[in-house]
Amino acid sequence: MNTLKQAKIGSTVHVVKLHGEGAVKRRIMDMGITRGVDIYVRKVAPLGDPIEVTVRGYELSLRKADAEMIEVE
Repeated sequence: MNTLKQAKIGSTVHVVKLHGEGAVKRRIMDMGITRGVDIYVRKVAPLGDPIEVTVRGYELSLRKADAEMIEVE
């Protein structure tokens, strides 16, 4: 299982599944990250947190903990 946290800078990944439950999963979905969407990894901060991505045409910063809940291919 690959997660968004493991994706390389400059790569485009496809969301397969969202892990987590309740409010955390709902917050990720409210940001536009749903199954089937493509995510472009723009930047990763020097210590790895946060990760800056482009989803549905807008920039978004995610914590490592949230990125680990997003399974990609």
